Amino acid sequence: MNDPNWKLPEVPTFALESPDFEEGGTLPQWARSGIANAGGEDRSPTLHWHGFPSGTKSFALTVFDPDAPTGSGWWHWAVYNIPASVESLPQDAGTPDAQLMPHGAITLPNELRLTSFQGAAPPADHGPHRYVFTVSALNVERLDVPEGSTPAMLGFALRDFIVARAQLIGVSST
Repeated sequence: MNDPNWKLPEVPTFALESPDFEEGGTLPQWARSGIANAGGEDRSPTLHWHGFPSGTKSFALTVFDPDAPTGSGWWHWAVYNIPASVESLPQDAGTPDAQLMPHGAITLPNELRLTSFQGAAPPADHGPHRYVFTVSALNVERLDVPEGSTPAMLGFALRDFIVARAQLIGVSST
């Protein structure tokens, strides 16, 4: 159960990259939580994706910490109905006041019930945590997810529409 994808459907993959951190590398300090006394700013990193199938009609983005000591992980960010014409999100797109999300994209509340990116914040003395950034290419332009749904509900809703998936894992420790 150490694999964060152990229950996800198998689909083709495409590339997800960030100039702010490398695969398996440490997230920048500013991408740590400012709310949870982790010394950060809750700023989402820049994300670029490419190589997705030509029939893609929209994207969904999630950020999940499978190492959180909750028994169910921790959702840091969830966005869906990202238009298929969008192939990147700029740094700080997860801050609503920055107004950097594409028109039509919807952000769901994270575990703190905030509709924003929550930075990394592993508990003291808990060791490193993985933050799994996932972009799912979908074969529908819009998902109808009930308002106020959880990121887990989004994962359930998009399950039948995924045509490919890209992932990038960043790490943070206490």
